[in-house]
Amino acid sequence: MRSVVVTGASTGIGWAIAQYLIARGYRVFGSVRKQADADRLTGEFGQNFTPLLFDVTDEAAVLAAARQVREVLGGETLAGLVNNAGVAVAGPVLELSADDFRRQMDVNVIGPVIATQAFGPLLGADPSLNGPKGRIVMISSVAGKNGNPLSAPYCTSKHAIEGLSESLRRELMLFGIDVIIVAPGAVKTPIWSKAEQFDMSVYQNSPYLPALNKVMAFMMKLGETGLPAERIAEVVFEALTAARPKVRYQITPDRMRHFMTAALPKRTVDRIIAKRLGLLPQG
Repeated sequence: MRSVVVTGASTGIGWAIAQYLIARGYRVFGSVRKQADADRLTGEFGQNFTPLLFDVTDEAAVLAAARQVREVLGGETLAGLVNNAGVAVAGPVLELSADDFRRQMDVNVIGPVIATQAFGPLLGADPSLNGPKGRIVMISSVAGKNGNPLSAPYCTSKHAIEGLSESLRRELMLFGIDVIIVAPGAVKTPIWSKAEQFDMSVYQNSPYLPALNKVMAFMMKLGETGLPAERIAEVVFEALTAARPKVRYQITPDRMRHFMTAALPKRTVDRIIAKRLGLLPQG
């Protein structure tokens, strides 16, 4: 039985990936931050699921989990690492705290670095292990190629994941380990419902308040119209198993909108977005 590590498995995309892989005969090690989630997922997924209790920013805990996985594998390689865990921080750059921005980068960028360093040897960088080389799947976003106003921390983190993945893919050719990006558009996951908990009170006197209200309303709509998380799981499975996988898979519910964003001149896109959000100068 081949095994895959999935970070951020408690809900959303991570949960869907775990379910999809287990249904196809894989053993999944899924990271969660709470014991309650570990117990719930064990009940939901059965004996082919093993919870790993760690926060991706806690290097010691991630390394301990990698030792746990190594012991279970018993000298065999890991088939895959899916770096999925992430958070979304929103707000105008001029008014965000550096700590908020730092937290975004710690979870979405440093977290995957820590996980890759911990589990990379099990994918085949350790020559003492037996079995085919594994693959790393990086969950990026369409925001990895486009900068949306009022969500700069998230977009910055996903741009960083794109660059990290490109460099890492070329580095890990030495060991025969592939690195593949999966970049979804809007997905029906709890990340959108969490946007409802966004504290708007700190921006009550901000010139960005009207635009923030529009962005929050748009995010709620995306939560209703986005792709099902199972669709992302299907693409992750292809990335892990295809004989000749693409280096990047982009999946969006509205392909034309993203095509137009990529095709139009940047200044034109700037004006369209600014007009919709009320970000043009007044007077």
